[in-house]
Amino acid sequence: MIRSHLARAIPAQLALCAASLMFAAPAFADDPHAMHMQQAQHAQQARHASHGSGGATAIGEAGDEARATRTVDVDMRDTMRFSPATLTVRRGDTVRFVVTNSGKLRHEMMLGTSASLAEHAKMMQTTPGMSHEEPNAVTLEPGERKTLVWHFTQPGTVDFACLEPGHFEAGMRGVINVR
Repeated sequence: MIRSHLARAIPAQLALCAASLMFAAPAFADDPHAMHMQQAQHAQQARHASHGSGGATAIGEAGDEARATRTVDVDMRDTMRFSPATLTVRRGDTVRFVVTNSGKLRHEMMLGTSASLAEHAKMMQTTPGMSHEEPNAVTLEPGERKTLVWHFTQPGTVDFACLEPGHFEAGMRGVINVR
């Protein structure tokens, strides 16, 4: 009797678990940040496959702090400005950005292309308060200081911005010219 009860209960529990997973999976698809990060990851993988870049993207790649060739202090202010807002680095430089939030609002510094930052800023309007854990970004509470290390692998322009809701739109952006 106990065996027949268990024989019926276990398949029922398995069916219930499978149904729960089936309903939980689409919830991830409703998270715009998760979707954006998944799309960015797929695009980055496609670039790696087509260019054989070994991890580098059009904006560069995460850097090794022990190999930093330069340190740049970046200050973020509640006036919605970075200081400095324009930098010039050499291709191949690994830059240690020491980023300080001198304001009373939360700020962040994210490296990217102008198009990717503008798209991400729009998405952030729907998900305020989110912190970024990507190697190309730091999120800082008031008074905090963090380090972001980046290796610039290609000549061109790398943009940076604060994507806290409203900050990008208020002009909290900058440009790094890679020569």
